[in-house]
Amino acid sequence: MDLTELFSYKWSIMTPEFIILGVATLLSLLDLFMPKTVNRKILGWIGVAGILAALASLFSLFGQGAESILYDTFRLDSFAKAFKLLLLLGAALVMILATSYEPKEGFAEYRGEFFYLFMAALLGTMIMSSSGDLITLFVGLELLSIPSYILAGLHKKNRLSNESSMKYVINGGISTAITLFGMSYVYGLTGTTNLLEMARGLLALTNPQHIYLMGLALFMIFVGLSFKLATAPFHMWAPDVYQGAPTPVTAFLSVVSKTAGFIILIRIMLVVFLSTPSSDIPNSIPLFMKVQDYIAFLAAATMIIGNVVALRQKNIKRLFAYSSIAQAGYLLVVVASLSVFIFDTLWFYLGAYLFMNLGAFAIIQLITQKTGSEDISQFAGLYRKAPILSVSMAVFILSLAGIPGTAGFIGKLNIFMGALAVEPARYVLVSIMIATTVVSYFYYFGVLVQMFFRPAADPEAKIKLPAGLGVVIGICVFATVLFGVAPSIAFDFLQGNFNQFSDFFQ
Repeated sequence: MDLTELFSYKWSIMTPEFIILGVATLLSLLDLFMPKTVNRKILGWIGVAGILAALASLFSLFGQGAESILYDTFRLDSFAKAFKLLLLLGAALVMILATSYEPKEGFAEYRGEFFYLFMAALLGTMIMSSSGDLITLFVGLELLSIPSYILAGLHKKNRLSNESSMKYVINGGISTAITLFGMSYVYGLTGTTNLLEMARGLLALTNPQHIYLMGLALFMIFVGLSFKLATAPFHMWAPDVYQGAPTPVTAFLSVVSKTAGFIILIRIMLVVFLSTPSSDIPNSIPLFMKVQDYIAFLAAATMIIGNVVALRQKNIKRLFAYSSIAQAGYLLVVVASLSVFIFDTLWFYLGAYLFMNLGAFAIIQLITQKTGSEDISQFAGLYRKAPILSVSMAVFILSLAGIPGTAGFIGKLNIFMGALAVEPARYVLVSIMIATTVVSYFYYFGVLVQMFFRPAADPEAKIKLPAGLGVVIGICVFATVLFGVAPSIAFDFLQGNFNQFSDFFQ
């Protein structure tokens, strides 16, 4: 590649990524050279400004059609733009949470590290959303994973934080190896790393042994990514990591990282494995269609395990870890159903989950910082001490539970409709989803009982709400209620700006 060709590329479609990269570099240099006496919170606000600038540049790209550069390794299509919007919104809210994070044990000395590692992880998620090639997908995945391992153990003197980081590294390394092994099979059989060319190469496969190897590759890639998504039976790391990690990191893993996991799952599975093998093979159907029942089984197991085990949790962060596992199960129902609404349903539910979960974690961070404990009993009598906080937390919990009038209800309703709109309809899967949703009421409403119907240990204690947390909670409450009452606003925006993802396979 010469300079003429290098400068001929339309680099403007990577403007959001360049902004995040530049801000991450700036934050690392500022943290290195700033005096130790200077409060590192200023770095967090610089990070927020950088994310908002990237968000503004992303909006400026909405009117453009699908484009690709660097031999189709970087694609800016409707799918990438829609999910980058969620990633940047979630990252901005998490960054604001981090600026207000003041635990009793040492964190201030590592705060600068948090901000630039977080920006690096965000850059990885954005690269994944625009990747049209296995190499860039894997680079984005590792750019997300490696900073996440460090972030999980950022409380360097805390035993639980050290344990969470170690478990995350071990499980992440295993999942990466399995995923990469599966990818190597696909490359070996198709002779390319480009996703669209892989799909075309699959169409030419006639040897049954090759198709068998592709099925094995599909299995390994799906298993490897299931670790990242924390779906059963590969979920065991999540509760310990969520509990031991700093609360902003837990919020990041539960929302932004999970969204990125589904992005890479959809990119690989739908582009590569939804291709139909050669017409020379009678009654041939896409490989991905052949494993839909297995994915449905995993979705059911994830929903059951996540919701049932959550019933026994007394630690609020572990409870939300199992809630996150259950939410991954709901999203797997969308993948297992493979309806024509798959992109719309995933996008809306991940957006709803972003607001209701980050809002809940903002309140969890506030309460656990003040009390020094993560036990659910610390929420007792919160309504008498902070009525607005209690009502806000109730909105988030009701949305997570799928109660009408919230964004969570609309998201679950879309999943039901998508699962019933396919042929044959997924009646059993929908029944399990309804049953496990009812089970979730017991542990979600247990938190509400503590807040509204249990006496406070110290009813006179006042809770001071930092401005940053107040902004996050306010935005999340507004969005959760707005998209629950008027979901058409989100869907009209989606269809008006992203052409209903018609360019995803092009």
